[in-house]
Amino acid sequence: MPERILQVATAISGQANDKITEIKAVTRATRTLALNALIEAARAGEVGRGFGVVANEVKEISQRVNVITEELEDMFLTLASDLEKTAQTVRGDRFADLARYSVELMDRNLYERSCDVRWWATDAAVVDVCENLQDPAFALRASERLGVILDSYTVYLDLWVADRNGNVIANGRPDSYRVMGKNVSDQGWFQEAMRCRDGGHYAVADVAANSLLNNAASPTYATAVRRGGAVDGDVIGVLGVFFDWESQAPMIVKSLNFNAEERERTRVMLIDAKNRVLAASDDHGVLSETFNLRVDDPARGAYLLEDGSLVAYALTPGYETYQGLGWRGVIVQTPRAENAVA
Repeated sequence: MPERILQVATAISGQANDKITEIKAVTRATRTLALNALIEAARAGEVGRGFGVVANEVKEISQRVNVITEELEDMFLTLASDLEKTAQTVRGDRFADLARYSVELMDRNLYERSCDVRWWATDAAVVDVCENLQDPAFALRASERLGVILDSYTVYLDLWVADRNGNVIANGRPDSYRVMGKNVSDQGWFQEAMRCRDGGHYAVADVAANSLLNNAASPTYATAVRRGGAVDGDVIGVLGVFFDWESQAPMIVKSLNFNAEERERTRVMLIDAKNRVLAASDDHGVLSETFNLRVDDPARGAYLLEDGSLVAYALTPGYETYQGLGWRGVIVQTPRAENAVA
């Protein structure tokens, strides 16, 4: 609808300008004829006096028409400009809503991950392996249990259990990721999870390539494993879950309802708090591009670039107990070819 309003505004403005130009041409010709008539009347002397009166009347009418034409021109320009601004505002609001929807949809997904990690940290197999570090049978049972979870939850690359020193003692996909015995104590998500004050809290690391996951990109969610699975039990290890970003994120940014023509000239992105591109509907610049976003209102906004492209954005509102990581949804749409700024 906003696109159609813009088209109508442009058409009205163009047609009004064309007709006003024609009227101006007619009034210029009329003034010229009136001037010529006055000259001829003056040459004719007394005989041409009556004709001169008519010529003066024609000249005055032409001048009045010219004034009316200028007023119409100003009115049409103002109306077309107001209509165009209104359409741009509506379009900007629509795209800002879509940008918010995209980042909120992702945050709803990641909220589930924050719930998963806190729940699975209380699983008996996870707790047992942290309490029985010397018995390989518990490590095997925990890995098998994590594998069963992964079979049902296809949004994860892997699930790891590490002891208090950061040594990985179980993982759900040992054939794909040989991380058993690796030390992750230098990882921010592990250190933050060890500091979780109770079982209701969790740690999260932003999207990054992980060398232990074959350099796959993933946001990581982690929490402390506690003795007996109790909410306030002593910390005996850490559970980390690795979201399959490269498979899941593109589905979010490519899911917005654009028609085929719009989709060709529209880029949907998720960017982090530092404007790093986390996901893009055109698959370009992921984790390598920093988008130059102009933020007037931190929560949401829209603006036009010099080439007529619309940029709209919205800050994550978070979801339930998940506050988000300061990400934004961003949409950039270039103008149609006939509307592009030269």
